[in-house]
Amino acid sequence: MGCILLEGGSEFGGRMSAPDLRAIELAGGCDAPVGILPTAAAPDHNHKRAGKNGVRWFQNLGAKNVFVVDAIDSASANDSSLAASIRNSRLIYLLGGFPRYLAETLANSLCWQATLDAYKEGAVIAGSSAGAMVLCEQYYDPDEKKLLNGLNLIPNACVLPHHNNFGKAWANQLLRLLPDSTLIGIDEETGIINDSSNGEWRVYGAGEVAIYRGKEIKVYSQGETVASLMTSVGIADKEI
Repeated sequence: MGCILLEGGSEFGGRMSAPDLRAIELAGGCDAPVGILPTAAAPDHNHKRAGKNGVRWFQNLGAKNVFVVDAIDSASANDSSLAASIRNSRLIYLLGGFPRYLAETLANSLCWQATLDAYKEGAVIAGSSAGAMVLCEQYYDPDEKKLLNGLNLIPNACVLPHHNNFGKAWANQLLRLLPDSTLIGIDEETGIINDSSNGEWRVYGAGEVAIYRGKEIKVYSQGETVASLMTSVGIADKEI
């Protein structure tokens, strides 16, 4: 299996360089293929600009083989050539935007299956804001104010992005709705990666990561590790 990078938002700038540089390293270095999925930015027609921003950002970090995978709707998410480019990527990055659109577009698609295949072969799967949210078993839809099923790469977990901005306000409601899950509050310009050999997760970037387990809340900052973040991390048996 590869590694998973969860980021709190405000991608492609500032101190987000710390987790992204680590992701490049884990993916195999600057020659590793990096695929940018702008799917979550498609509903407001921002995917072209967002994809180009991602390419420019990773190139500035030293990555030499960065490209956009335009899986922006159900048809393109089931395009076999796009799926092949994802399968050959060593770092697959789901950027932010509309979480429900992202989850529903990728669910059961060829591109998502290719992402899982790449992960099984050691690729890094990264998501920022909406991208991080949908990687979990469930995510909170702020528009409908309810929980929805995610892509379930990370069981028993739910991400609160932009935790230092608006995400923290979701915590009380989600603690009631998900009493047996781990809530992961991630600040902007901050990421957390399961990059240790013993499965520990490490914090990178400008802010903090708050781990909610029932009434217990622990906060971690740059360089600190979180042991046993979730009960299990891997590809769940049940996927939407």
